[in-house]
Amino acid sequence: MSQATNRSEHSNAAANSVPARGGSKALLPFAGLIEPVIIEEPSSHAFAGCVARPYAKAAWVWVYRDLCPDLISREAVDAATFTSADLEPVMSQVLVRMKDALARAGKDSEEARRLRAMLGGDEERAALPAVLNALRGRALFGKAQTFGRALNTMTDDAAVSTALQSMPLQDPSLASLLFHSALGHVANPTRLVTAVIKIAGSGTEGAVARIGFGPLVEAILAHAHNQIHLMRPTSSTFADYDLVCRALDRFHRLVRSLTGYIEFTRGSLWASILSASTKQASDFVEPRLRDVVPNINLALRRARESTADRLDSDRILAAINGIYLLSTVRACRDSLALNATFDQVWSQSAQTLEHYLQRNLDLHREIPADAIVSARLDAGIKMAEIRFNPEYAETLRRARSAAERRA
Repeated sequence: MSQATNRSEHSNAAANSVPARGGSKALLPFAGLIEPVIIEEPSSHAFAGCVARPYAKAAWVWVYRDLCPDLISREAVDAATFTSADLEPVMSQVLVRMKDALARAGKDSEEARRLRAMLGGDEERAALPAVLNALRGRALFGKAQTFGRALNTMTDDAAVSTALQSMPLQDPSLASLLFHSALGHVANPTRLVTAVIKIAGSGTEGAVARIGFGPLVEAILAHAHNQIHLMRPTSSTFADYDLVCRALDRFHRLVRSLTGYIEFTRGSLWASILSASTKQASDFVEPRLRDVVPNINLALRRARESTADRLDSDRILAAINGIYLLSTVRACRDSLALNATFDQVWSQSAQTLEHYLQRNLDLHREIPADAIVSARLDAGIKMAEIRFNPEYAETLRRARSAAERRA
């Protein structure tokens, strides 16, 4: 894992990550046709421009199993051979049947009950119009993604403003889908928000909403929420901390693009969503932070004299990962509610690292041929480079070299 990666300008992999599904789009809801507007888990708020994956999956199962078994081969879906190329030719018929089923459910309580049962519950039923809307707008997702990438190449703020005003702001439903599709490819969301504020002539959320850019704000909120599932605590030694750090960096960029420029009304819907997302992200990151100092201890300390010394590679990996995370949290702390925990861990990690670096350097002077002590010192210097700075790490390397020459 590289520190440069954690500081990358655009964490697109985290923003658009999809759980492993054998690498086949055939296993995605609707064979991947609405993947640009899928988020990975249900939220406490239903964003207009996207669909939670569990709800999309429930709608897809209902479509191929109950609604269109004559149009869609269930055997092909189960075998993961049914693709978007197979679905697209029958999509118009699928949409008609979905619309008719919703209309019948709206008029007949028994039809409504049956639809809820087939979908799996009230939440899945409530999400069905959003799924239908996404399917109707599917042909524009590619263009929206191209639009998002094009925004990154614009150096003139006036050009960004003009581009944003070319979106179908008069149709909030469609605008929500397109902004969500585009935003996953935008490196710096702050440029979009500052452009919108210039167009509105004010930074209040009311002014932004009045000129039709509410869908952009909701898209930013949805993308920020979509990073949080990547931060979930895990007991695995081999957890992908690089992915966590990229997700945290992307979350921070998205949140700060809003909180740094828009004046939110206390208790408003957008303010409430921001607060809930900040709390959830912080709750997921905090347990990982609390493990940082214990992992440094376990990675860098020498075994007791009565026990054979050995290098614990897993602990060293966990400690280095923790230091990377700590560094990322420091850069993103304005978007989190972790000040007390961070300050404590930041201070303790410095004290603990300095203690073990000195101890291992002394041991290296005494027994320079000990490969375990040498490897432990290497790991400690790497942690010091991240936690302190490269200059401090270079000083330690020179001290180590001097000790080896004397030996």
